[in-house]
Amino acid sequence: MLANHSVRMLGVAAVLLLFAAPESGAMETDLDGAWRDYANERSHLDPAYRFPHAHCFGSAALQHGLPETLLLAVARGESDFEATARSRANAHGVMQILWPDTARHLGIHRLSELYDPCTNIDAGARYLKELLARYRGNLHLALAAYNYGPRRIPVDGGPIPSGANWYSGYIFRHLKYVLGDGKAVKPVGDALYSDLGQSTLLTFGEPYRAAAFVENLEQQAPDLNLDWFRRGTGEFEVVMTYSDRQEFDASARLLRSAGFRID
Repeated sequence: MLANHSVRMLGVAAVLLLFAAPESGAMETDLDGAWRDYANERSHLDPAYRFPHAHCFGSAALQHGLPETLLLAVARGESDFEATARSRANAHGVMQILWPDTARHLGIHRLSELYDPCTNIDAGARYLKELLARYRGNLHLALAAYNYGPRRIPVDGGPIPSGANWYSGYIFRHLKYVLGDGKAVKPVGDALYSDLGQSTLLTFGEPYRAAAFVENLEQQAPDLNLDWFRRGTGEFEVVMTYSDRQEFDASARLLRSAGFRID
C-alpha cells in the first residue's frame, strides 16, 4: 500500500465546508429503489478489486446465496476489512458482529471466534440472509436492521429511524466502490484493494457531518477520490484515496486549491 500522509486544513473557506450543508448530510435519494436496481441488475457482477479475505467472502456468498459484492460492501463500511476491529458498541471483526447477543444467536459462543475472518464473514452472511428473509428480500430494510436491530425496523413498511436510513446509504456508497463506480477504483480484475493509498483528511463525531463535508468537497473538486469510514471509536473518518504517486500528487493539488495541505 502507498504510504499515508498527514493532512491539515487551511483557511476560512475550508472551515465553512463543515456547515455548508444541513444536518441531513448527503442529498435525499431513493435508497429502496437503488437497492432494488442493484439486486435486479448488478448483484451478479464481480468486484472491481481483489479484496482482503477474498476466499472467505467467496465461500460465504456461495454457501448462503448472497451477492459477494453485498458482503464486501458491508465489510468495507463496517471495518474496512480489519479482522481485529472492535467498536464501542462491542461489535467485533470484519462484519462487526455484536457480542454477545447477535454472536450467540448465530451459534458463536467464544469471542475469540469473531476474530477469525472466515468465521466472522460467514456469521455476517448468515445474519444478512436471515434479515432478507424477514424483510421479504428488501435490501434497504435488511441493511437498516443489520445496523439498528430487527426489533427497531418494522416489517410492514413503516418509517425507520433516520440513522438506519443513513446506514443503508452509507453501505450503498461502499457498494459503489466495490463495484468500481467509485472514482478511486480502477475495475481491473487482478487489482489489489490493499494497493490503494489512503490519507485521512478529517475525523467527525457525527455521520451527517462527514457526509456533508465529503459532498461539499466533491462539489469543489469533483476529481478528488473521497470516502468516509465509521471507525471503532464511534467517529467518522474522511479519507482521500489514490492508486499511485501520480494520482496522489494530482489530488494534493486539488486539495490545496480547496484549502488543504498535505505534509
